[in-house]
Amino acid sequence: MEITYKYYEIDVNSQKIEQVNTLEEAQELVENIKKENSEDIDLSIVEKYTQNEEEIQTKGIEVAKNEIQERIKEINKQKEIEEKDKQIPSINGIKLALKPVTGTISSRYGSSSSLRKSTHTGLDIAAPSGTPIKVVSDGTVVFSNYNGSYGNLIKVDHGNGVETWYAHTSKMYVSVGQKVTAGDIIAAVGTTGNSTGAHLHLEIRINGQHVNPQNYLYK
Repeated sequence: MEITYKYYEIDVNSQKIEQVNTLEEAQELVENIKKENSEDIDLSIVEKYTQNEEEIQTKGIEVAKNEIQERIKEINKQKEIEEKDKQIPSINGIKLALKPVTGTISSRYGSSSSLRKSTHTGLDIAAPSGTPIKVVSDGTVVFSNYNGSYGNLIKVDHGNGVETWYAHTSKMYVSVGQKVTAGDIIAAVGTTGNSTGAHLHLEIRINGQHVNPQNYLYK
């Protein structure tokens, strides 16, 4: 005659975490954990049966409690990461993780000027010459050279038709074909090309068409 064993499983957010011997232990464990955690954690008790004694890996209440608390910390940390990720602006599914420079906006997208033949196709951010310029998202450098009125220009392809352009730089630290990661320093602020002072001219293009960078950054 086969023996049937009974034990109790504690699930956290529908994931099996620990096993204890009795319902009383399970209830005490769940009650203690809920008291010590203000977060809304889904804890459930599942009664289990098995004829394979090796499947049973029950633990004492304190050991089980500590391991469940560690799991809850991991869950909360993941929630924080997901919340922060939701706040990161994106365009065509590409996350724009950070601003390329900190400075003062000196010319907005769409503005007119005697210096230009058409309205402004990007956003100018004034900053001291030599200020590091960071790439806003992961991608591949597709242009890094002098380009007429843009001066020293870097273009980065981020996929999904999204490119960012960084113009008027004093120095360029990346070359065509180079892979870059969000936050990498790719250039330094300058005033090359058609420019009257040190600043970064930032463009965001979707399938070749420029869009207002302030829809995503420097809001």
